[in-house]
Amino acid sequence: MSNEKDVTADEPSNRTETDELLECLVAVAAMHHHDATREALVAGLPLEEGKLTPGVLGRAATRADLTARLVKSRLSQLNPALFPVILLLEAGRACVLLNLDLKNGQAEVIFPELGDASSIVSLSGLQDAYSGQAAYVRPKYRFDARGPEVKKQRSRHWFWGVIRENRKLYRDVLLGSMVINLFAIAMPLFVMNVYDRVVPNAATETLWVLAVGIFIVLCFDLALRLMRNAFVDLAASRADVKLTSSIMSRVLGMRMEAKPASTGSFTATLQSFESVRAFIGSATVVALVDLPFVVLFAALIALIGVPLVIPIVVGAVFVLLYALAAQSKLHELSETTWRIGAQRNATLVESVGNLETVKALRSESRLQGSWERASAFLSRTAAQLRLVSSSVTSVALWTQHTVAVAIIVIGVYLIIEGDLTQGGLIAAYLLSSRAMAPISQAAGLMAQYHQSSTALQSLNDVMDKPIERVEGKAYISRPVVRGDIKFDGVSLSYPEAERSALNDVSFRLKPGEKVALIGRVGSGKSTLSKLLLALYQPTSGAVLLDDVDIRQFDPMQLRRHIGYVPQDIALFFGTLRDNILAGAGSEGVDDETLLEALRLSGLESLVKSHPHGLDLPVGEGGSMLSGGQRQAVAIARALVSAPTVLLLDEPTSAMDHASEEALKKNLTRFSEEKTMVIVTHRTSLLSLVDRIIVMDAGKVVADGPREQVVEALRKGQVGRAN
Repeated sequence: MSNEKDVTADEPSNRTETDELLECLVAVAAMHHHDATREALVAGLPLEEGKLTPGVLGRAATRADLTARLVKSRLSQLNPALFPVILLLEAGRACVLLNLDLKNGQAEVIFPELGDASSIVSLSGLQDAYSGQAAYVRPKYRFDARGPEVKKQRSRHWFWGVIRENRKLYRDVLLGSMVINLFAIAMPLFVMNVYDRVVPNAATETLWVLAVGIFIVLCFDLALRLMRNAFVDLAASRADVKLTSSIMSRVLGMRMEAKPASTGSFTATLQSFESVRAFIGSATVVALVDLPFVVLFAALIALIGVPLVIPIVVGAVFVLLYALAAQSKLHELSETTWRIGAQRNATLVESVGNLETVKALRSESRLQGSWERASAFLSRTAAQLRLVSSSVTSVALWTQHTVAVAIIVIGVYLIIEGDLTQGGLIAAYLLSSRAMAPISQAAGLMAQYHQSSTALQSLNDVMDKPIERVEGKAYISRPVVRGDIKFDGVSLSYPEAERSALNDVSFRLKPGEKVALIGRVGSGKSTLSKLLLALYQPTSGAVLLDDVDIRQFDPMQLRRHIGYVPQDIALFFGTLRDNILAGAGSEGVDDETLLEALRLSGLESLVKSHPHGLDLPVGEGGSMLSGGQRQAVAIARALVSAPTVLLLDEPTSAMDHASEEALKKNLTRFSEEKTMVIVTHRTSLLSLVDRIIVMDAGKVVADGPREQVVEALRKGQVGRAN
């Protein structure tokens, strides 16, 4: 334990290079005996400048079976029973508070830059650096197989679970709606008293008293309505952020086996969340909350005159029966509309994404015809859906007016018979509109329900897809690997494929070994790379890295050790710098490492000659670069994180001879102590390796030293797989 020292907010800024909040979370997790790697904690989270932020601290803590709650509190008011606590300091810094000694004005803390060693600091200095926010991080209790379930635990639904988080806001909305509906009684009573008592007696003083009273009620009614709408919108906005974040997280974490066949159709499914969000908006909540008060308004009408409530009952039953009768048709049309809309969107995305190919093949006519047929069918179906939906709303409105007329007719007869006053008739008329309005709104919601229900069901299918990082699974941490790779009886069948891509493949690569995978098209070479990256799971057998099954690795940490250059290069819209640093993950790289990656990949001359340098735009998909330049960017992206294993799938297929030779020279130097696997059809790259594995029909048909395998191939001694 070090000597006492002061902590001030203006200490050297170079300490912020470390992600202090993440390091504090790792330290607290270790104190609670919850092992968690840095990669696992931040995998897929929205970081700012590659660093964890307080806003996503809770989501990161969940990865380690912890809960985190941000609080605003003075240091002296923090609860010692919940220590250790993470303190958020000024300038984006953080530390772990272990103990407070208020009597002696000291605190025991852990600073991330000092590792696990604790330090004694002055309380005044810590207070100066303290931002006023702290995070209580506590462990979740872990049940094991010895603790039998008394009741089957229900998993938290991704949608309704988030809605329930705002139940306090919805409770306030419910209470506000109750008061608003009670205030609604005031106007009919005011009118009834004016007509029945004020006018016949010319009681102007009573009129003003009643007017002042109703004005006060109307002011409170306005305030409550504004507050109710604000609360509903607040709850909806909170849910919207969490729901959209969880949807995107699920999409990015999806296993490749579960990837949909059509990207356009899949994006249409994700966009359908807009209809779900609209359905749970303020109009829906208010309509559902107001619905029970129909009974209250009907009871008040019955007090005024029992016969007057008969039209209300008949009208409500008629509207609800009509709405229920339309449900089957609405359900059918909603599903059809959603399916054809997704199909049309798939055509659009596919056409735009392959526009150059479409033009080269003169396929505009075929795609235009497909688009117009889908649009025409969608237009007809959507028109039918709107017609049925609007008919429900129109019938509800017609019924509301008919009920009002019926009440007036019945009321006139009651007045003639002396059983009702004119004021009572007007009050009953006003109350009837308040009684029928929620029923009409509910009927309209029933018409919208099926569109939102279809969208929610499609989103449920997305959220039910298997993901790479299984919640609650403890992954092994290997910050450093040697590069020892082993395929042990590996077989793989792609989803919906009629034949296996790999059949009982076994071989081992020693650390630092250079191997080429060659074979005919479709022989399974690229599939081996995807298995090593854990993009797919073998149907049988195992892939091991340093004698550990890669399924025990956190996928993010595993891919941190592997530099991958795919056969089909995919670049993102942005600058050259953005695309290269995409291979660095959340760790970030310094300028020297970035420049070294540029030199190794051959991009240095392009960066020096272009006026924008590293900030030159690459266009969507790298459209502003040549094929060879895109490959060079992919190579730089793979090398920038200094991986232990290199996976290169046809890395020079679009390069000229000079560029290829320069790359070969650079790779020879860079990969001296690294395991390198090259998938290629080009014999010129075989000089980089000392071993060749020949694949055919998903099997290894030859494996040996380079010269020996090349000679066997030349003589035709390597046969095809059975």
